[in-house]
Amino acid sequence: MKRAALLLLLLTASAAHAQMYKWKDDKGVTHFTETPPPTTAKKAEVKNYNTAGAGGVALPAELAEVVRARPVVLYTTANCGTGCNMARTLLATRGIPYREKTVSTAEDHEAMKKAGSDGQVPFLLVGRSRQIGFEQGTWDSALTDAGYPTVKMLPPGYSNPPPTSAAPPRGPSAEDVANAKSEAERAAAAAEKARRERDTPQNASSNFRF
Repeated sequence: MKRAALLLLLLTASAAHAQMYKWKDDKGVTHFTETPPPTTAKKAEVKNYNTAGAGGVALPAELAEVVRARPVVLYTTANCGTGCNMARTLLATRGIPYREKTVSTAEDHEAMKKAGSDGQVPFLLVGRSRQIGFEQGTWDSALTDAGYPTVKMLPPGYSNPPPTSAAPPRGPSAEDVANAKSEAERAAAAAEKARRERDTPQNASSNFRF
């Protein structure tokens, strides 16, 4: 019984966190495979796709495969209004697993532009397919062509991850790290000097040592 439960847990984890290989063949065609690419492959990359929802609920295998190969990403803004609401409604009605990226800063706009948008929202990515501005017919066609089901098949308890910024926060620069290190060293030296002055008797000679 315990062995069966452990096997089920491993299978669930495997479906939720899948590793894929993205590579191009000698003709320039891009492939997504679960097995390592041939030695002749060009620009091979390892991609890790989390196909579980925010609550850790794994997707059915056939839907998880589509998500891994052609993930759906929705770009929105705070003042997007009806268009973004209709976009979310369409994706929810069809049960499409997707990630939402919010655009509010100049860095976010630059990230969306690099993804292929002209600045208009909502902006949808279905794998490499781009949909600028909401139009239900073309969005439905793009999702269907990518292999997504036309009827909702999400498991009970599944929920999409919460929205995140289109441009991830930048880490500290090398200069910031160097300045912080210098400041810490100066503070440590000052603290050591203060400690020595506090511990040295006031009437001690100039060459006094502990």
